[in-house]
Amino acid sequence: MKLSDMALGIRPSSTLSISAEANRRKAEGIDIINFSAGEPDFNTPENIKQAAIRAINNNFTKYTPYEGIYELRTAVAEELKTDGLEYAPEDIVISNGSKHALKNALSAIIDPGDKVIVPAPYWNSYIDIINMVYGVPEVVQTRKQNLFKVTAAQLESTYDPKVKAVIINSPNNPTGMVYSEAELKEIAAFAVEKDIFVISDEIYKRLIYSRHLKHTSIASLGEEIKKRTIVIDGLSKSYSMTGWRVGYTASDRKIADVIANIQSNSTSNINSIAQAAALEALRGDKSEVTAMLKEFQHRRDFIAQRISDIPLLSSILPKGAFYMFVDVSKLLGATVRGTLLKDSRDVANVLLDSYGVAVVPSDAFGVDNYIRISYATSMRDIVEGTNRIEKFVKQNY
Repeated sequence: MKLSDMALGIRPSSTLSISAEANRRKAEGIDIINFSAGEPDFNTPENIKQAAIRAINNNFTKYTPYEGIYELRTAVAEELKTDGLEYAPEDIVISNGSKHALKNALSAIIDPGDKVIVPAPYWNSYIDIINMVYGVPEVVQTRKQNLFKVTAAQLESTYDPKVKAVIINSPNNPTGMVYSEAELKEIAAFAVEKDIFVISDEIYKRLIYSRHLKHTSIASLGEEIKKRTIVIDGLSKSYSMTGWRVGYTASDRKIADVIANIQSNSTSNINSIAQAAALEALRGDKSEVTAMLKEFQHRRDFIAQRISDIPLLSSILPKGAFYMFVDVSKLLGATVRGTLLKDSRDVANVLLDSYGVAVVPSDAFGVDNYIRISYATSMRDIVEGTNRIEKFVKQNY
């Protein structure tokens, strides 16, 4: 009995696997600083939790419309309007997290053999989800000199008639870079000219730290690009609701109807109680959310300074999300504790095994010579973890 080739080709999520290994070691009593998880360490805000409790007490525990309750889709549409996006509730489908939203979106547009352009560094699940819908990932390597952002010229040189879509992630995981309106306009012009879809992953849009930079959705740049764009978003990161599993797509009505049909025959509606909590998150008090953003910026500023102080390491200051993408190329070629450091995975393994620091090697994101450090953790861990990384470098170089 043989499992499907598609299923056998799917890899476990690198970030989740490393985080699970770090947590396993911590459970065994090993002192581990976990910089691998893309999960805020804050509790879900109290008003959101209380809304869920009220939903339970009011017996809001039955099936809902498979695309999500109308009130929540209306609240999503209201929030999107603040980004200059005009969507009706009928254009929105609430899903089991943004990963599920992405799978729904790709399922709606990809036929077997269709190509999807994926700029690298990329979120590690993009490749496997494209493979799961029988698409073909077409990876484009961005350049550090361009702050790891893909250009319209690169897209043009990659394009062939089998390309069906391009994925844009801004703010980006793992680099923290944010596309400007001018950069997105060039990408939009390319997508309209070639008549392809844009998957716009905007899950970190509420986590931008520069006063001089704002989030721009590519879908806001005109009707022609809007009708080709599927916006992916959710509440996991900025509202610290990772376990609640609330994501969504916003798209042209014809696309939304197809996505809704796909979801109706797969998961049906997401958890009813989580929908009640999400409604409060979008419409209720946001003081705790604002405080989280301020603390993330404080952590970013601190860890950026610490990395710059450590010999042989460098990083570009992230403008959004909560990751440092650290260049470790100057560490490669050395032998540390009997291990020849050939790539970023070797660096990550030594940091975990010998110094108790879990980071994600950049091969998970389609490039080498970098590690990703998440600062969605406590200042105590950030201080201790960066001290250990500094110790690793100074003891061995």
